[in-house]
Amino acid sequence: MDKITPVFTATSTSVGGRNGHSESSDGIVNVNLSVPKEMGGPGKPGTVTPEHLFATGYAACFGGALDFVAKQHHKDATKAKTTCAVSIGPREGGGFGLAIKIIVEDKSFSKADLDALVKEAHEKICPYSHATRNNVDVVFEVIGS
Repeated sequence: MDKITPVFTATSTSVGGRNGHSESSDGIVNVNLSVPKEMGGPGKPGTVTPEHLFATGYAACFGGALDFVAKQHHKDATKAKTTCAVSIGPREGGGFGLAIKIIVEDKSFSKADLDALVKEAHEKICPYSHATRNNVDVVFEVIGS
């Protein structure tokens, strides 16, 4: 396991689990949660799931990692669109697991160039990618010109 030197820490507290409420210590994130009907829950309108939050975080973080890598190559990926889909379901070994699909689109790059930037961002930079590696199935779809 890699050790880090923390430069920022986000803290959030949840009460009631998947049918409860979560809030960050600074109040910026303040959400009600509900198990979706597809998982046998109430699926209350206007609520989120941990998968919504994970997908949002991974999409934003990966977009930042992509831009970081692009800048190192004197390129601009600030307009790249990163969409992250996080699925949850039963694992073969028991319990539940996640599967992730990330779509990266930026038609200002050739597909080959964007593929290379995505690969580098995934393998070397993005902390979400590091956290999920060899643990969660992560698949990419890259759309360039």
